[in-house]
Amino acid sequence: MKTRIIGTGSCLPKTVVTNEDLSKIMDTSDEWISSRTGIRERHLVKEETTASMSIEAARRAMEDAGVTAQEIDLIIVGTLSGDYVTPACACEVQAAIGASRAVAFDINAACSGFMFALNIANAYIQAGLYKTALILGAETLSKVVDWQDRSTCVLFGDGAGAAVVRGDEQYGLLAFDQGSDGTKGDVLACPGRTNNNPLVQTDETLRYVHMDGQEVYKFAVTTVPASLQKTIEAAGLTPADVDYFALHQANIRIIQSVSKRLHITEDKFPISLDHCGNISAASVPILLDEMNRKGLLKPGMKVAMSGFGGGLTWASAVVEW
Repeated sequence: MKTRIIGTGSCLPKTVVTNEDLSKIMDTSDEWISSRTGIRERHLVKEETTASMSIEAARRAMEDAGVTAQEIDLIIVGTLSGDYVTPACACEVQAAIGASRAVAFDINAACSGFMFALNIANAYIQAGLYKTALILGAETLSKVVDWQDRSTCVLFGDGAGAAVVRGDEQYGLLAFDQGSDGTKGDVLACPGRTNNNPLVQTDETLRYVHMDGQEVYKFAVTTVPASLQKTIEAAGLTPADVDYFALHQANIRIIQSVSKRLHITEDKFPISLDHCGNISAASVPILLDEMNRKGLLKPGMKVAMSGFGGGLTWASAVVEW
């Protein structure tokens, strides 16, 4: 029994903000952003929320998979930017789609969140506890970045991606690798609320994402190809056997570096960051959905996926589509 992706869906906010738009409110330019990152525009929320985008992405994935809400046993949302501390975004999705039988919860593995959710769902399915799972990556990063810090705010966007997975005898997950390095967690972090109780008085100020870009880059260009190589070998394949590589959309230079280290041409690395930016946990499922709806993915194709980021965390998988 394997765990197979049987449907995908995504949702992006209606409002598109280009690099040129940002240049009107801060000291930056389209050339500066695009040449360093590959990003030209991103979608930012106005009336949308993390939950509303998740719900729409979930409905589209269920429609693509041809499953009903009552068939969903498990809902996992990877997010660091839910609308509430509690209830979980997954519980909001459950209520909205009417999946009354499902167990629902969130996880926070930052940019690796969707991939971690995939492995958790796989473990449940392989254990025989659940048959069908809805997994999502969803973020409203525009509310946790400092819009006065041009080195970080230009990188991020908002959106949600989803996949329905189910046990399958023929196709599905072939191998998985994941890891964490908490000793380097401070290179990409977003502080939470400070304590403010009768014993500790603080002046709460807004606290935003901060990132050491060079350290994150060094981590990504060494850890990601190593993780992918390990996973591909565990699947009994070589990088040349893989039809597509769906990587977290952080920076075009990272993707190009991974391509070179694996000796694979860049045409096997589809991108969405040019029009989406970095959407953390949502990057991989949004990219998968775009590939799926363009007709790029055919049954039996080998697809390698990798998420990496805050924590620091990483996760890679090889699936037979």
